[in-house]
Amino acid sequence: MSSKTRILMADDSVTVRRMLTDTLASDPDIEVCAIARDGKEALIRFPMIKPDVVVLDVEMPVMDGIEAVIAIRKIDSRVPIIMFSSLTMKGGQATFDALSYGATDYVTKPTKSGNMQEAVAHIRRELVPRIKQLGQRSSDVRSAAVRSFNSSFSLQRGVVGTLPQESPISFATNSSFAADRFDVLAIGASTGGPNALAEVLKPLSKDFSIPILIAQHMPAMFTSLLAERLTQNSSLKVREATDGVLMEPGQVWVAPGDHHLVIEKQGFRSILRLNREAPENSCRPSVDVLFRSVAAAFRDRALAVVLTGMGCDGQKGCEHIRYVGGKVIAQDEATSVVWGMPGAVAKAGLANCVLPLTDISKQLSRLQQPGRLMSTAGH
Repeated sequence: MSSKTRILMADDSVTVRRMLTDTLASDPDIEVCAIARDGKEALIRFPMIKPDVVVLDVEMPVMDGIEAVIAIRKIDSRVPIIMFSSLTMKGGQATFDALSYGATDYVTKPTKSGNMQEAVAHIRRELVPRIKQLGQRSSDVRSAAVRSFNSSFSLQRGVVGTLPQESPISFATNSSFAADRFDVLAIGASTGGPNALAEVLKPLSKDFSIPILIAQHMPAMFTSLLAERLTQNSSLKVREATDGVLMEPGQVWVAPGDHHLVIEKQGFRSILRLNREAPENSCRPSVDVLFRSVAAAFRDRALAVVLTGMGCDGQKGCEHIRYVGGKVIAQDEATSVVWGMPGAVAKAGLANCVLPLTDISKQLSRLQQPGRLMSTAGH
């Protein structure tokens, strides 16, 4: 039986279909099994092909990508669906619609379509790794044998000589954080992040007074749309971060695409700063950059959450947070679209606890109890 990841793709552009087919087929681990011109064709071929991954254009005639996602999800709730969307405001809005209806991830189309070499390089860099990761996840048998971490996760493989020796915290009861006060909540996410962030923020009331900083791997323009969508689906006002703004309790800031987000301390004030320094882990914004900054500014009053995502961005930042006495929560494998980022943190022994997504949101809600929160003043 073939171990290749089997692909069903749909795009109304002949040029894009050819480019995608040739690029994907050149990878020995990928097999393009069916090509469709629109969502309706893809839907007809889906039950016959039974692909490991579906790649859909967003804007197509007859049946567009969003309609195709809705239809496929009625047949199969688990097959990974990647939206191949244009880097435009309209394309971005449609992409978020698709994600809300069940798409797994997205990749933006090459912006320089006239340059074939750059377009192919973009597909190999952005789309191929996602197909392989999600395809592997799709073919895995998810059973009780799959390792699932919980609140009793043991710190077994900490960074020798750098991490403080302490017992892992547990979120089993409301008193889990009784002795902890946090001045900031920093969240890092990538693949599957938009939907995970929406679920984490939704239960938080408008009175949640810990400022929240988010680094989500996402291109410019899309991060402003992400902030809008998160605001629409929660009680909190979520905004794209701007340079020089004072960080205050109850605010939620998303790092803009192509910019790192850091905190600058000015006496008792905490100022948001943006920069375009070199990407880290091939990412800008980078979770590591944000977490290091948060660790330096807030030390043991820092709480970090690492959500679903490919790669290991956030692991080194969590080392800094744990070293200064802050706390780290990682999403568990079962509820992650890709257990790369949170898995790296958990396997390194850096997570105080590893929780399902719904439990993370429940535990963060408990932090808004009266008398539990601190201002953003310096220590």
